[in-house]
Amino acid sequence: MRVEALPKKPTPATTQVKLSAKEIDFLKSNELCRFATASKKGEPHVVPVSYVWDQEYAYIVTDYGTRKLKNLRENPHAAVLVDSAGTQKLLLISGPVEIIEKGEEYRRLYKLFYSKLSWVKRDPWKEGEAPFIKITPGFKTGWGLGGKD
Repeated sequence: MRVEALPKKPTPATTQVKLSAKEIDFLKSNELCRFATASKKGEPHVVPVSYVWDQEYAYIVTDYGTRKLKNLRENPHAAVLVDSAGTQKLLLISGPVEIIEKGEEYRRLYKLFYSKLSWVKRDPWKEGEAPFIKITPGFKTGWGLGGKD
C-alpha cells in the first residue's frame, strides 16, 4: 500500500499532495464516494455521497441541517474514499475543507454538478439552498492505481 502524508507542520507550499494521472483519471471516472467527517469530540460520521473531482479538489454538496455540515463547521477536515466494486482499485484522500455557500465559485460548481450528475437535473436547487464542500487533498493512500501498492 502506498501512503503519502504531509510533514507534521506543513508550509503553504506543501499543504496539498499531488495525485498521479492514474489517480486523477480514477477520481474523474467515478461519482460516488464515502464521505467521512468527525465532530469536535472526534465522533466519526461516514455517508455515501456523489462527488465531482475538478481542478485538483474533490467537491460534494450537502443540505443545511445535516450532521456532516455540522461536523465540518466544528472540525473543518474530511476524508473521501472512492473505490470500484470488483476492480480492486481504491483511493482515499483527506484534508481541510472549505464551505462554499454563494458567489461565483458556487455558481461554477453548480453548473459542473448539473452537467455531470443526472440527479441534479431531477432535483435542482438555488444558490444559498445547499452548500458545496471543497476538500483539499493533504493526505492520500490507495491501491490498484500504479506505483507501490
